[in-house]
Amino acid sequence: MRLRHIELFEAIRATGSLSRAAQALHISQPAASKMLAHAEAQVGFRLFERVKGRLRATREADILAPDIARLSRDLESVRKLAANLRHHPRGHLRIGCAPSLGLGVVPRAAGISRSRQPDITFSLQTHHTGELIAGLLAREIDMAVTYEPPAHPGIARIDLDRSEMVYVSREPGGQAVPLASVRPDKLIAMDPRDPLGSLLQAALAEHGVSMSTALQVQTHYMACAMVEAGCGDAIVDAYSAHGISRPGLSIRRLDPPVHFQIGALVHADDPMSALHHGFVNCLRLACAEVAQALSP
Repeated sequence: MRLRHIELFEAIRATGSLSRAAQALHISQPAASKMLAHAEAQVGFRLFERVKGRLRATREADILAPDIARLSRDLESVRKLAANLRHHPRGHLRIGCAPSLGLGVVPRAAGISRSRQPDITFSLQTHHTGELIAGLLAREIDMAVTYEPPAHPGIARIDLDRSEMVYVSREPGGQAVPLASVRPDKLIAMDPRDPLGSLLQAALAEHGVSMSTALQVQTHYMACAMVEAGCGDAIVDAYSAHGISRPGLSIRRLDPPVHFQIGALVHADDPMSALHHGFVNCLRLACAEVAQALSP
């Protein structure tokens, strides 16, 4: 099937009518009828049958439908990318990041980038690491920014910063919190499937602290919001803590510190452009701002 056949197939499935599908594609009904016949001749079976005055997909067409829908989405993605290149010839970056980085570091980096080059445009989206890697491999995003980036075939990693976990509570104080003194009954835990959640769990276990807590959340920002609501204390990444910093919340370091890496991921087969290198530099500057805020 050709691309035009795919467009017609999707239009008929959406409208149930050859004439309305033709209108949606801005072609005549005879042209649509001829195109449908050509598509059916190519695949070797009927794609639609008339049921109670509407065109309904045949069983064979229903089997094809998921793959055709995926191709249709890919085609729309190509169109959007072409439009971005047409309207923004200086550059457009599609950035994916971990949810907590999408509320602090990445927007800050985009702001630094646009202050230097106002013609650069961005589309930003948040996902967990597995989804970010899938997006890179499918070339749905140009770069991913996440914590503890894993090694993965077809993906190249760029280290951005080494940061640390911090203790967030409503109790005033500036002294570091000893890991051995952390009370599980007061702690809002991170999902152990989260890269930093598993890292923290291992660090606490080394100091005899169990993670059998009453509350567990999926994102670092949610953990901070729970602290603000008086639900307990949390140990989160420094970026999230400073991004949601509020009066009445204290942010303290841990003793010993629990460090982690933040990195950018790109498709290994796609060469980095000057645009990519420039944004990596902006990410490092944004990370440095958080490190400066954390330093005594």
